[in-house]
Amino acid sequence: MKVLVTGGAGYIGSTICSALRDSGHTPVILDSLVTGQEAFTKGHIFYRGDIADTAVIDRIFADHPDIRLTVHCAALIVVPESMERPYEYYKENVSKSVELFHALLRHKVEGIVFSSSASIYDVVADFKVSEDSPLNPQSPYARTKFMMEMVLKDFTAAYGLKAIALRYFNPIGADPKMRSGIHVREPSHVVGKLVDCARGKIPVFQLTGVGWPTRDGSGLRDYIHVWDLARAHVAAVENFAGVFAGQSADTRYEVINLGTGSGVTVRELVASFERVFGKTLNKTDAPPRPGDNAGSYASCEKAFKLLHWATEKTTDDGIRDALRWGECRKTILGYD
Repeated sequence: MKVLVTGGAGYIGSTICSALRDSGHTPVILDSLVTGQEAFTKGHIFYRGDIADTAVIDRIFADHPDIRLTVHCAALIVVPESMERPYEYYKENVSKSVELFHALLRHKVEGIVFSSSASIYDVVADFKVSEDSPLNPQSPYARTKFMMEMVLKDFTAAYGLKAIALRYFNPIGADPKMRSGIHVREPSHVVGKLVDCARGKIPVFQLTGVGWPTRDGSGLRDYIHVWDLARAHVAAVENFAGVFAGQSADTRYEVINLGTGSGVTVRELVASFERVFGKTLNKTDAPPRPGDNAGSYASCEKAFKLLHWATEKTTDDGIRDALRWGECRKTILGYD
């Protein structure tokens, strides 16, 4: 199957493209390269352009009229940055996505698999959230994801489109074949910062937020290996029709959590990292970042039922692959 992947030159999007190709599908990448890396498009069909540029989208479908589904990953994703630059986040993540979806309707795309986020959930007493748990997005980034879910729900109801919103928890690691990984020079994700500390790029790891109502005071997260996340997108593509089979005819929109089903505190993650790395890191406690909360972990029963998918890799696997990527990324990207 041929699949359009927006943001396919980014960390997660590129891994999804590799997983699609490894499973016999053909990803077609659309990426502006504002944050993505051209090196990650090697071996794929690639169009450089903005998701709101109807001319480039028309050209893609003229060249590839057999595209049936779109995986929409393109977005700005840094929570603290979204607090400082809300205009850019609403413009890039919401306004441009609306234009993309309208263009996809013109080209009669059957469905959209949307990269949503667990950051839209409210904090619940036991931290475990299902797709029906209360929502309370607490940053402009999270609110853009919530808004796009509402846009998709309205589009599917009005236009006959079908869509699956995949709510990601916390991706870690890299493509196990080292084709791609975290590419930003100063990563905001916790494992990226741990790798930078381990490699001496930053002098100390700051554990941000230590007063949360968790078992050790640090935030609780559900760390999912990015390759498992990519596999879930392949499952969503391959089982797209099946997700809606047996449901009422007016069911055209589904939400599915993607996580491991286990909660890990940041302190526990740091301890695992030091064990895998084999050395103790220089670290310190720090206040929470703007937009942070105590956290959550996923109920994954729906993903297993509808996508026939479950995670295969462990937190240690994610740490090992992140460390491996840290050692080889200069060869691929040209910078350390």
